[in-house]
Amino acid sequence: MANRNKHLNTNLRYEPERCWVGDSHKICFKTREEAELAANVAAYDHHTPTKLGVYKCEYGDHWHLTARS
Repeated sequence: MANRNKHLNTNLRYEPERCWVGDSHKICFKTREEAELAANVAAYDHHTPTKLGVYKCEYGDHWHLTARS
């Protein structure tokens, strides 16, 4: 089992899908649930009591986070 991870490339970097909304290049989430989960994780990671809101993008079939709830 020790050699199980020998083929992983640790130099790869994940870049989420993004789209332009106004002047912002925002991360896209495929579902409302995925966006809500990301909002909860961000609140937990940054120790903020305020959860981010989510909204359906008017330019595509995906969701974004917003500071307005």
